Amino acid sequence: MQQTIQTLVAAKKHLPGALLPILHDIQDALGHVPADAVSVVAQALNLSRAEVHGVLTFYHHFRHEPAQAHVVQICRAEACQSMGAEGLWAHACRQQQARGDGAAFTLEPVYCLGLCSSSPAMVVDDKLHARVDADKFDRLVAAARMPA
Repeated sequence: MQQTIQTLVAAKKHLPGALLPILHDIQDALGHVPADAVSVVAQALNLSRAEVHGVLTFYHHFRHEPAQAHVVQICRAEACQSMGAEGLWAHACRQQQARGDGAAFTLEPVYCLGLCSSSPAMVVDDKLHARVDADKFDRLVAAARMPA
């Protein structure tokens, strides 16, 4: 893992504004940005560890732990909230807890998926879905869990 981080950092450390592209590359390669990467990135970019950590914690996109088998993202922005996203989020949280199989999916909030006119919206394993209610959520997650 350290070698992967070093390689990704080295590839982009000379670019202007390299921090976000490097963090994205690390997450794309490893599924998350491990704590060990913070000091490597900070040193390479001549930043403090606090600056790198601040960016990681500011952006909801970055994971600090590896995602589970499936990633479910529910939009929490205003347009989706006005169309029932809060209830959808609550349902998703209940489903995740009730099943007791946290390994099945990682639930993440996102703030605008660009489907405001078709809200509430969500993403399941990088596939966008519109007009999602509790029943549609259940169907989509069940389908994702089925072997390919």
